[in-house]
Amino acid sequence: MPHDPTLERLLTFLHCSPTPWHAVANMCKRLEQAGYRRLDETQPWQLSPGQRVYVTRNDSSLVALQLPTDRLHALRMLGAHSDSPGLRLKPNAAQVSGGWLQLGVEVYGGALLAPWFDRDLGLAGRVHLRREDGRLQGVLLNVERPVAFVPSLAIHLDREANNGRAINPQTQMAPVLLQGGDPGDLERLLKRWLYEQHNIENAAILDFELALYDTQPPARVGVEGELIASARLDNLLSCFIGLEALLASDGRQAAVLVANDHEEVGSASACGAQGPFLGDVLRRVNAQLGETGEEGFIRLIQSSRLISCDNAHALHPNFIDKHDAGHGPAINGGPVIKVNANQRYATNSATSALFRDLCHEVGVPVQTFVTRADMGCGSTIGPITATELGVPTLDVGVAQWGMHSIRETVGSRDIAYLTRALTAFLNRAELL
Repeated sequence: MPHDPTLERLLTFLHCSPTPWHAVANMCKRLEQAGYRRLDETQPWQLSPGQRVYVTRNDSSLVALQLPTDRLHALRMLGAHSDSPGLRLKPNAAQVSGGWLQLGVEVYGGALLAPWFDRDLGLAGRVHLRREDGRLQGVLLNVERPVAFVPSLAIHLDREANNGRAINPQTQMAPVLLQGGDPGDLERLLKRWLYEQHNIENAAILDFELALYDTQPPARVGVEGELIASARLDNLLSCFIGLEALLASDGRQAAVLVANDHEEVGSASACGAQGPFLGDVLRRVNAQLGETGEEGFIRLIQSSRLISCDNAHALHPNFIDKHDAGHGPAINGGPVIKVNANQRYATNSATSALFRDLCHEVGVPVQTFVTRADMGCGSTIGPITATELGVPTLDVGVAQWGMHSIRETVGSRDIAYLTRALTAFLNRAELL
């Protein structure tokens, strides 16, 4: 298959981003390489036209801004989320059973549990320490080699395993970590890994937020390489595409990329889409570069547009009946406009028309997804951000299979399609 630098960047980003903290750190690195300057929310900001800046909150959410070369009067905004469903360690995770040290886990978000069995699992997240001199420090940890495993029960011991048996995450999904270990070994192992990765010795571990993840690397699959298979495509793929579009834009318009944490658990947090993060940042920017006061901010938001990017359910060849007959998006068929009359998606006819016009302008095919009327519908940061800010919003995404599985699948051609459309959006002179 032909070499594609964009897809190679995507595979590297997915591989190096096992948690939201790693994903945001990697996005920040690319932004800084492109000339973006980091802002600190606790410090005064000095902004001027044409600058490129970014700010993070909780180290797991990010807002990047390309400031206009003239007066701020409208924002072209891209939104995604940095978190993915999975298994996260409980605070007192170490437990012993049957001669094995195991890890007690919580299910984060609506994870599809069955694919987690019999996978090689690494461990990643952030750890907070007290150093020998009394300083508190947070560091990222990524144990990339397989150190944990959730073994299946043999079918000989559970003859109903293929008949829809429910999975109990409390009693049946504790990964094995170390044979013959005891609870104190977990802290010992964490300290060893911290020393290997950060050369940190004699520090007290105060707390951690750690997640398990599949160590199988992302890959192009299919005879012609027409598919991308990876963990966390929902929604690191949208983070990647949004960043690619931002960096490829011409820089003349005011552009924003927001990647919120905690979408998979409802977005209600200080750094989630339902929280104040994005609004806080935009108000500070508007106070320096736009019309001051609350009326000026409202005028700015109503002149702006947000494209919320989150993957869509592709038509599955083995489950055709799970889609409405007229709304089954195809893999590699172009970006998908997501519509829901009950406002689970924020799309309306005006924002949809804008996106269709953008796709027509740059020669990108476009599709539409509506869930079956007899099925429930998921949601995105789109309706939540629209509710918090009042910004006219559209929900789009790349079509995918296996959403919320430990390994998901998208079309390799769809990455370029959506990137091209979003770049055109960021470059567009008139939004209304």
